[in-house]
Amino acid sequence: MLTSSPISPSQKKILFVFNFDHTVIDDNGDLYCKRLAPGGKIPQEIEETYSDLGWTHYMGLIFDYLHKHGVTETQYRECMNEIPLTDGMRELIEHVAKKGHECIIVSDANSEFIDYILTETGLKNAFSRVYTNPAKYDAEGRLTIEYYHTQDWCDLSTVNLCKGQIVVDHKEKREREGTQYKCVVLVGDGNNDFCPALRLSEKDVVCSRINYRLWKKIQKLKSESEEGNDGLKIQAQVVNWTSGLEILEFLKTLN
Repeated sequence: MLTSSPISPSQKKILFVFNFDHTVIDDNGDLYCKRLAPGGKIPQEIEETYSDLGWTHYMGLIFDYLHKHGVTETQYRECMNEIPLTDGMRELIEHVAKKGHECIIVSDANSEFIDYILTETGLKNAFSRVYTNPAKYDAEGRLTIEYYHTQDWCDLSTVNLCKGQIVVDHKEKREREGTQYKCVVLVGDGNNDFCPALRLSEKDVVCSRINYRLWKKIQKLKSESEEGNDGLKIQAQVVNWTSGLEILEFLKTLN
């Protein structure tokens, strides 16, 4: 079990916001579970329902299909526990938790898959909250998934999950309860990490995984800025990473 060292009253916590798929784990759990289908393939008519805007609906159809072919909770659990943590993530998360900082997960995955993996890896106690699409098994043993929320205010996010709003709401709630954060460190990789990255301030940090979509978006912004195009801007410091150990090394420079 992870234990933390208390932070003295003169110190402020850092809020670490982790994406899950391709950040904490080195794969996408939703896509990984497709191998449980007969022949490891999902029918084309289901695949054609996929869109960036309708991921949760798409996964619901996949879970229905897998249920019809006898896939059980035990099989899902065993499947998820095959997925490795991303290099250096265990060391990073354990270090941050032991220092007494706060870690949360904000992910467009689902609660069951995340819980399986955090439990198996022994990292569950490192996180104070997990914000994701709620999933559960119905009376027939079918895995079902719902939207985390339904939003229409953010064009950068999917209808079921605006990560930026979740981070802002979490931070404001904690501050009302008396927690003062030194800064926010966002660790992510994907398109849906772009919204929270834009909402961070100059004192905060965005850690973008090299060659993934968030990194590419930030590189494009940087290029446009150098060309004199005024548009969306990342105010936070950007740290690029391929291993959690690189983020850990960077943290040592934070005073």
